[in-house]
Amino acid sequence: MARPEILKCVLCGSEYSPEPERYVCDRCGLDGTLDVLYDIDTIKKKLTKASLSKTKDMSMWRYRDIMPILNDVNIPTLSVGWTPLYENKKLASKYGIGKLYIKDDGRNPTASLKDRASAVGVVKAVEFGQNVIACASTGNAASSLSGFAAVSGLESYIFVPEKAPSAKVTQLLVYGANVVLVKGDYAQAFDLATSAINKFGWYNRNCAINPYLVEGKKTCAMEIAEQLDWDVPDRVFISVGDGCCIGGLYKGFRDLLDLGLIDRMPKITGVQAEGASPIYKAIKENSAKVMFGDADTIADSISVGAPRNWAKALRAIRKSDGTAVTVADEEILSAIPELARASGVFGEPAGVAGFAGFRKMALAGEIGLDETIAVVVTGNGLKDIESAKKSVGRAMLCAPDIEEFSKLIASY
Repeated sequence: MARPEILKCVLCGSEYSPEPERYVCDRCGLDGTLDVLYDIDTIKKKLTKASLSKTKDMSMWRYRDIMPILNDVNIPTLSVGWTPLYENKKLASKYGIGKLYIKDDGRNPTASLKDRASAVGVVKAVEFGQNVIACASTGNAASSLSGFAAVSGLESYIFVPEKAPSAKVTQLLVYGANVVLVKGDYAQAFDLATSAINKFGWYNRNCAINPYLVEGKKTCAMEIAEQLDWDVPDRVFISVGDGCCIGGLYKGFRDLLDLGLIDRMPKITGVQAEGASPIYKAIKENSAKVMFGDADTIADSISVGAPRNWAKALRAIRKSDGTAVTVADEEILSAIPELARASGVFGEPAGVAGFAGFRKMALAGEIGLDETIAVVVTGNGLKDIESAKKSVGRAMLCAPDIEEFSKLIASY
């Protein structure tokens, strides 16, 4: 367990004490997202390679010595993290690189990486004496929060765009969340959620606002490093929507560097859909800020035209000497069956966007022949089965007759 020392603004560097009401920087407003910083010298004495090798906790809480948790009793019972990292020699050979690893975060309890953030969010809500927790989401953060709120005894209010996939909305209702379908896009859902949270005094789970949530997402990076025996990949690919997941990857690797557990930072590549690419545009134009706009992509989880955590996303890419790439919806859809058939990992559109971006860069000769790559699959394919159906052909229809079946497969 680690008590945060300070909260520091990503933009201006202003520092604040970690009070319950503190979400963003006073000077920079909503753009001024905060880093959670710790007493690294003290943590170095407890969190070591040796201590980690002895722990029997095979979840993200194995890193709780550098997470903002004050009491283990508040940790939810759902097991989060320590998701599989698969080496795939077939795809590495196909795309002409040294090694390729697939991190399957769709294996988390509600089937997405967002569980890492929600687990921390409900802990902080309980620590701060809150009974109601709320957020806006394109889908995965919503279903994640609803599940973790349920097991933690919290009431939840979830604001999602009206067009959110029915499977995700159903998840929310199954977990008992108060679901608000907003007539608009993610930006409008976010604004309504923020207004409601401010008016009713609910705890804010929005990852771009609440600094503690990234502390959950950073454990994905820590697991990748530990699962590779602390020899980190040359590059890590991940899909980007609001900017929180890629910001979490950077924070995780940064903390490991500060602790002396790794000796270099992987180059982090943010992958966006062509129809929702404000982070990509800012990187390519070398802009200090992101311009908000509309979003239109089949990958609903990254269909974000107004990324609220843009500052941490830009920092993750630039400070790691990484880059950004966009992929068309057709490239995303084709990545679903290719990744599944080669690795057994079934991802939703946003979940496989990282792989689609890797594939695009590899085919363009932009990845070295000897490089080691890790791709994070952020969500399970069953989250959006309608999109998955668009990426594959139809099943055969046959009467229970062997002769008819023989003719069918002969002409298939």
